[in-house]
Amino acid sequence: MVDFLAENNLCGQAILRIVSRGNAIIAELLRLSEFIPSVFRLKDKSDQLKYGDIICDFSYFKGPEYYESKLEAKPELQDLDEEFRENNIEILSRFYLAFESVHKYIVDLNRYLDDLNEGVYIQQTLETVLLNEDGKQLLSEALYLYGVMLLVIDQKIEGEVRERMLVSYYRYSAARSSADSNLDDICKLLRSTGYSSQPGAKRPQNYPESYFQRVPISATFISMVIGRLRSDDIYNQVSAYPLPEHRSTALANQAAMLYVILYFTPSILQTQQAKMREIVDKYFPDNWVISIYMGITVNLMEAWEPYKAAKIALNYTLDQANIKEQASRYAASVETLRPQVQQFLKEGFLREEFVLDNIPKLLNCLRDCNVAIRWLMLHTADSAYDPNNKRLRQIKDQVISDSKYNSKILFQLLLDTAQFEFILKEMFKQMLSEKQMKWENYKKEGSERMTELAEVFSGVKPLTRVEKNENLQAWFREISKQILSLNYEDSTAAGRKTVQLIQALEEVQEFHQLESNLQVCQFLADTRKFLHQMIRTINIKEEVLITMQIVGDLSYAWQLIDSFTSIMQESIRVNPSMVTKLRATFLKLASALDLPLLRINQANSPDLLSVSQFYSGELVAYVRKVLQIIPESMFTSLAKIIKLQIHDIMEVPTRLDKDKLKDYAQLGARYEVAKLTHAISIFTEGILMMKTTLVGIIKVDPKQLLEDGIRKELVRRVAFALHKGLIFNPKAKTSELMPKLKDMAATMDGFYRSFEYIQDYVSIYGLKIWQEEVSRIINYNVEQECNSFLRTKIQDWQSVYQSTHIPIPKYSPVDESATFIGRLCREILRITDPKVTCYIDQMNTWYDMKSHQEVTNNRLFSEIQDTLGTFGLNGLDRLLCFMIVKEIQNFLNMLQKTILRDRTVVDVFKALLNSVNPVKGIVGKYSNLIDCFVLFFAKEYNFFFCFSPFRKCKQSLL
Repeated sequence: MVDFLAENNLCGQAILRIVSRGNAIIAELLRLSEFIPSVFRLKDKSDQLKYGDIICDFSYFKGPEYYESKLEAKPELQDLDEEFRENNIEILSRFYLAFESVHKYIVDLNRYLDDLNEGVYIQQTLETVLLNEDGKQLLSEALYLYGVMLLVIDQKIEGEVRERMLVSYYRYSAARSSADSNLDDICKLLRSTGYSSQPGAKRPQNYPESYFQRVPISATFISMVIGRLRSDDIYNQVSAYPLPEHRSTALANQAAMLYVILYFTPSILQTQQAKMREIVDKYFPDNWVISIYMGITVNLMEAWEPYKAAKIALNYTLDQANIKEQASRYAASVETLRPQVQQFLKEGFLREEFVLDNIPKLLNCLRDCNVAIRWLMLHTADSAYDPNNKRLRQIKDQVISDSKYNSKILFQLLLDTAQFEFILKEMFKQMLSEKQMKWENYKKEGSERMTELAEVFSGVKPLTRVEKNENLQAWFREISKQILSLNYEDSTAAGRKTVQLIQALEEVQEFHQLESNLQVCQFLADTRKFLHQMIRTINIKEEVLITMQIVGDLSYAWQLIDSFTSIMQESIRVNPSMVTKLRATFLKLASALDLPLLRINQANSPDLLSVSQFYSGELVAYVRKVLQIIPESMFTSLAKIIKLQIHDIMEVPTRLDKDKLKDYAQLGARYEVAKLTHAISIFTEGILMMKTTLVGIIKVDPKQLLEDGIRKELVRRVAFALHKGLIFNPKAKTSELMPKLKDMAATMDGFYRSFEYIQDYVSIYGLKIWQEEVSRIINYNVEQECNSFLRTKIQDWQSVYQSTHIPIPKYSPVDESATFIGRLCREILRITDPKVTCYIDQMNTWYDMKSHQEVTNNRLFSEIQDTLGTFGLNGLDRLLCFMIVKEIQNFLNMLQKTILRDRTVVDVFKALLNSVNPVKGIVGKYSNLIDCFVLFFAKEYNFFFCFSPFRKCKQSLL
């Protein structure tokens, strides 16, 4: 029969493509959940007031005409609606395509099932596919992934937000007029369920079963899939976990699938006690917290609370005595395993001979470690227990108490296990690659020894006190031939024959009284040793690596690992060389990528790259987050160094009296600087010990990681300093502008000097990094400030200045300005307001019109240059241009709506026109004419005053 996954098997390829697409859809949903525009949540009052009339939920469909007429009645709302469309249509289209792909997925799965029933795939029916090993896996996965999609959508994208996005997309896109659009079906599938992922939120009635039943799926198909999952080990995982107490861990992936699929037939959960009892006894006898997909955890006690049969079946598992028994068992297991793994990790302990002789023992230790880590990590996770549920709190407290849970000990065991696993895998990979070569070498050595012995007994080769013996000579020659005839390809026969040869060599030594001759005995012992090595080498199987891969799965901790971040960072801070052990942990976590990528890879799907990049990117982001403690610690030390250099250490003059040498030496302060500098170099050394590592499909270079970390910390500190340092009080009697700019310039100089100092110790280009990052911070803030003047806003994900690896922090506005650059610009305009100040061109100075005191002068712009550099002045110039354009637009609007309807103004314009016509040359007394015109408008409309500060500031900048 043709292999189910063969390229020419249409039935297998069709379901494989569906499952592959399912994994890709979930990755896209998880990716998009990070980019939900905050405005669709309508959490802020300002957003509600501004966008409340243009963002609607599904109530819009009850009377679209009413909503549209409301918009048409107000031109300003229409303008806002158009601006909102321009800014959000791209991201709305992306979300819609993801929502549409979920609906298309289930439609395609239903069509595939119909085709199976109708006999489209020759010789294949639902029953025959479920009898095939790959077939039952794929059909079960197809249904399970659909359930996971729905759960992920509800967890990551709230129901109200989904509705508002779909309605906005419907209003703004051409889909409403398209005949083949399935927008109605998508809206029915994804309308709000009432579920909220917020802690303490009440669970909606009949959730999630009513949600899962929005698109009907064949009841026979669901029933048969559940039947297979109940009875079979569909992934053959039990072979990797031979011990009966590891059964629930072996079947954990299958248990997660069953948990999701049971919601498609809630009657089993509700009324069928026998089936539920069987399911719980097989899958959940010793665990009640499970990971359903890439670290999304579920507590069965809470999830199955509304279902009578499921709740009763789970009672034994949640019995106090059983919880105590399981927790105590894992507590004892951790105590035993920690010293055992640490012993294995001692330098020189895991030698090749030891590993080959103790494969079962080492694998058992790995299994026990991984099972213990899994159970403790899942059952003590904060995310698995609702803090508002008293019963759940009690169970969690009991688990923590009975298991003697200590997060640091568990983390240490995870580190050691990951390191142990990594070393074993690397050893096995190397042994597998060298297996045939070593086997052939041992065979050659053994054969040569036998040939030499044969020559010894021929009497030709001189060897002390060895008499000629033709029988032994012939026998040893035969043994040599037998050794050479061993075939590497036929490992079973070769292994059996090698054992017989070893026995024969032992017997010949015993029966022919060869013990008396030490040299002959040595030859025989060497040959036996080579034959033993051949047996060991032939037993190196790839199955061991596969078992290690299965046993070492850490996908359940994809999200839970974050709870150990603080412990990891503290460990690195205390001992930077800890990074090498963490490398093994990150690689172990990278094995979680196999779960979503397996089917995508098998289907040769083009989605492989994007899905791999998403999950690898998530993991690399986590690695960066953990290792960020190194740049943070470096900057803390740097701050102390700069403080010592500026305030404590005196600059040594070029000429110095001998008796003052001791005063200038300042040995204590200089020792402190040396100690802090050494600490910085130790941190650098720690991260560079990590070596270049492939995390998923992303290559992580530790030097680049260090530089990015330093950039990130620099950006965070500089952005925070600029945000806090440039906040002005508009009611202050004397302007705070100059003092704050001076303080800010000193702060920036401190950062600059620290970078100049550090660059040689960490081998980075300090000046280059400084200029690139400061320019990026300023340009980004200018861009965000200018957004308020633009119809089409530049979102963070569109900005050329924003970065995912080295993000520029975004702070909440403290006044009408969005950023520090806006506050600085508006403060300059406030203190140079032409209503209260006067600019004297010859003096380049602004004076107060009442007191005649100097307000500010051109030194202001030099101070800005010292603080923000050329980038800051350029940014201010750009922002002033936007402000001027805005004022001109306001004036033109006013001109059209108000001024040109005023008869007096029209008369003034006519008089001006008559004065300058006919144009035959230069207009006489034009300055008096223009002054009168300007004074009239300044008096009547207060317009020209608006331009004066902008114009003067622009001139000063130039």
